[in-house]
Formats: sequence, C-alpha cells, structure tokens
Amino acid sequence: MAGNYILADNQDITRIGLISLLREMDGEAVIAEVSTCRELLESLRTSTGSVVIVDYSLFDFISANHLINMKIGAKESSWLLFSDEPGEHFLRQLLLSDPSISVVMKHGTRDQIKDALVHVAAGEVYWCDFAESVMRTGVPTVKVPDQLTPAEKIIVREVALGKTTKEIAAEKFLSFHTVNAHRRNIYRKLGVNSVNEVTRYALQAGLIDLMEYYI
Repeated sequence: MAGNYILADNQDITRIGLISLLREMDGEAVIAEVSTCRELLESLRTSTGSVVIVDYSLFDFISANHLINMKIGAKESSWLLFSDEPGEHFLRQLLLSDPSISVVMKHGTRDQIKDALVHVAAGEVYWCDFAESVMRTGVPTVKVPDQLTPAEKIIVREVALGKTTKEIAAEKFLSFHTVNAHRRNIYRKLGVNSVNEVTRYALQAGLIDLMEYYI
C-alpha cells in the first residue's frame, strides 16, 4: 500500500495518530504535513496522486467551493474528509457536488478509520455509516435563528456567495457602514468569526443553494 499522503489537519493529536496508523499500515509511506492551503497546493503540485486527509473545519479553506476547486485541480489525488460529525445538510450537499470525496468520522473505531484509509489509498470511495445515512435520506433544513432579521439573512446569503461589503452595499442600495453593521451583528448572533463559518452556516441553514453557489 506504499503511497504518498498529505495531512491537512491542524489538530496535533489527530496528525500524530494518523501518522502512527499510516506507518503501521505502510512502513514506506511518504507523509507530508501541511497547515495552510498554500502548503497543501505546493504538496499537490510536487506529489501527484497523493491521498489527502483533511479536516475541513480545522483548515483555512475560504469555503467548501475552495476545497472542491483545489481537488478538481489535482485530478490524480484522492480525498478523505476526516472530521468530527459535520452538519448533515452541509455533508449531503458537499457529496452531491463531488461524490468522489470519501468520509470517515474522527470518533470512528480504529478499524473503521483503517478501512477508510485502505479504500482511499486504493483509489476507491469510502463513506462511513453516517455519510451513507445522510445520502440515503432527505435532510431537513436547519432553521435560521429567529434573532436574525430578514435583512441580516439577505446579508448572510450575499456573504456566502463571496461578495464583499462594498459589492453588497452597491447591489442592495445600502451604505457601506450599514452593511458593515449588519455583518458585525450577524457574526455576533451566530457566534462565528470568519466568512468561512458564515458560508458553512448559510449552506446548513438552506439560505444558499449549493449548485448556484458553485456556479
């Protein structure tokens, strides 16, 4: 099972555990650890055909679209989403967009994680029971908290589509300061700190259609 692996996970204990397991499975494995998207891109350029093991929530992807585009650009690579349990709506939409992404949970058993690694290294897609369940059933839309005003919901949608404060202000005929105030209130109410988190929330809450988002 000799191969190249890229660990894109900023949780130290996770990387240590994965390295140990990979060494046990494949003593000749070449393992690269990256902490930013720039480093990941460089590793993908120099190590084509690598298995990328990534925790989306603990990495610096700007959005799910960012991850998908990077994966598309590295056509020979195989990707394994290795994460704490993600939102069902988000995971379903992500896999609908790219069903070749493999999924295993961090709280899975050692054998489950090992099985996922074996499948992905062989170029096969692996979905854990949770991912299989999500894809078999419809996922109810997450209710947007009542404390978000209609105007704030609109701003959330625009932010998730990648628009800047200036662009939103121009399109919605609002002042820059008004949009900025909405953004501050949204971040506070949702308890988030980045556009990436707002985007994930918008996807999970059904405020944005993923296919429209990827266009």
